[in-house]
Amino acid sequence: MAILTDTKARSIRPEDKPVPHGAIPGLTLEPNRTRGRGKWNLRYVSPVTGKRRSAGLGSYPDVSIAEAAKRAAAMRTEIAEGKDPLEEKAKIEEAPKPPAIPSFKEAAEILHKDLLPGWKNPKHGQQWINTLTEYVFPKLGEKRLNEIQPGDVAEVLKPIWLKKAETASRVKQRIHAVISWGWAHGHCQSNPVDVVGHLLAQQPGKAIRTQHHPAMAWRDIPEFVKTHLKPGSRPEVSRTLLEFIILTACRSGEARGMTWAEVDFKNAIWTIPSERMKAKMLHRVPLSPRALQILEGQKDQHDSLVFPSIRDQVELSDMAITALLRRMKAPSDTPGRVATAHGFRSSFRDWCSEKGYSRDLAERSLAHTIKDKVEAAYHRTDLLEQRRELMDAWAAFVSGKPSFSEIVATLTHQGAA
Repeated sequence: MAILTDTKARSIRPEDKPVPHGAIPGLTLEPNRTRGRGKWNLRYVSPVTGKRRSAGLGSYPDVSIAEAAKRAAAMRTEIAEGKDPLEEKAKIEEAPKPPAIPSFKEAAEILHKDLLPGWKNPKHGQQWINTLTEYVFPKLGEKRLNEIQPGDVAEVLKPIWLKKAETASRVKQRIHAVISWGWAHGHCQSNPVDVVGHLLAQQPGKAIRTQHHPAMAWRDIPEFVKTHLKPGSRPEVSRTLLEFIILTACRSGEARGMTWAEVDFKNAIWTIPSERMKAKMLHRVPLSPRALQILEGQKDQHDSLVFPSIRDQVELSDMAITALLRRMKAPSDTPGRVATAHGFRSSFRDWCSEKGYSRDLAERSLAHTIKDKVEAAYHRTDLLEQRRELMDAWAAFVSGKPSFSEIVATLTHQGAA
């Protein structure tokens, strides 16, 4: 039998009978509705069931005569081995397929969703994905996990490795976590972050790159408050909040999220619940007369928040205080930088030392945890009343007024004279 040629195949008409290939038994080209087009078919007897079967091999001319012969020959080999080609194909199609390998961005979003319930502070969870969005996704986001090489990770980290060492270290850890997730799920066979250190420069030691929050010298605070935060100055919630932060030596976030339910006006105590504290321990703050006066002035501005944003009636952002200090050009102990809200805690701590207050009293006023576990076990009181005297003295100093103890000392001295 003559082998089918392209000339004959291109001339096949819809009304023609199937044309045998000529070289492969049972392989024919069945005419289509269009001249010169057809469908390849292989007719055979199944060695498994003994029944006649017909297997399609594609359309002509998309599948050439030579390609059709190649596919049919492979099926004839299976038949000779006692296999039914159509059943073998069905087995392959029904077999579970390996999961598609996700891109880095897809994997990061899945892992972030899994980790989110474990973060006590939702803000930390948001920061985790935000750093990847800013630094990693632009370069690695679309790459499949199994395609990422150490050089790819190094290219992400190099721009910030020395300039923003702490940020770069966190980004590196998060990239490692995402790819480790992929490794655990069988999407890759190694983690390129494990060896990326060989492609990066040596970072400065942590002691060198650690920077303290720029703080204002404690002796400068009364003049600063008098100049920029004096009562009767332009009403602005961020100014009022800043003075309250200075008076209470609290963290900015603790004051920004302060609610009326936390304030006991009768006993002059602000109780910050554990979930809002860095150390996750309830903290009581004795309120000085000036701090109470500030709170009185904030009444009727919001049902819940004490220092709400005037425009949106939501919690102020940390940038509100930062922007205010920048506008005021608040002096600090760090050249070229203005004082920060957090830095006033350092100012308060220095003032405590200079004025002879005990370390324990100062540290408790700042809600610092006791690192020595044995020492911590014996501390059963928060020294509230002793701290009240301390905070009243601090408030008097900040306001440029003599404290109660200074007044007593002056009167005693005058009486002796």
